[in-house]
Amino acid sequence: MFPFRILLALFFLIPLIEIYLLIKVGSWLGAWPTVLLVVFTAVLGAFLLKQQGLATLERVRQSVAEGRVPAVELLEGAMLIIGGALLLTPGFFTDAIGFICLIPPLRRKIIVWAIQRGLVMSVGGGGKTHRGPQTLDGECWREDDDNNNNPRPR
Repeated sequence: MFPFRILLALFFLIPLIEIYLLIKVGSWLGAWPTVLLVVFTAVLGAFLLKQQGLATLERVRQSVAEGRVPAVELLEGAMLIIGGALLLTPGFFTDAIGFICLIPPLRRKIIVWAIQRGLVMSVGGGGKTHRGPQTLDGECWREDDDNNNNPRPR
C-alpha cells in the first residue's frame, strides 16, 4: 500500500508543480517564449536521448562480447526510457528530472545509490563471471538403453 500512496501523491503533486512553474516562467518570459521553450526542451531531449541510447546500446554489446552481464547498462537503458518519457511531458520540472536521467555520471550515481539502498537488486554478483574449474553433477543415459528395459531417470 505504501508505493501506491507515493504514486498517488506524485500523480497530484507533479502537475501542480508543473502548472506553478509554467505560470511563473510565463509571467516572466511571456506566453509564446514559454511555449517555445517547452517545445525546445522536448526536441533537445529527444536528440540527447538518441545519442545516449546508442552509446548505452554499444556498452551493452561490448559487455556481452566480453562475457559480462550488462546489468548496469540495462539499468541505464531503463533510466533513459524514463528520462525520455519525462522530457516529452510538457513542463519544466519533468524536463529537469528527464535531463538528469540523460547525464551519464548522474545516471550512474543514481543507479549505484538505488542498488545500495536495495531499490534495485544486484544480480549475478555485480556482473562478474565465474572463471576457473567448475564441477557439474548430473546423470546420463544412452537412447538405446531404453530398448533393454532399463529405467530411464526422470
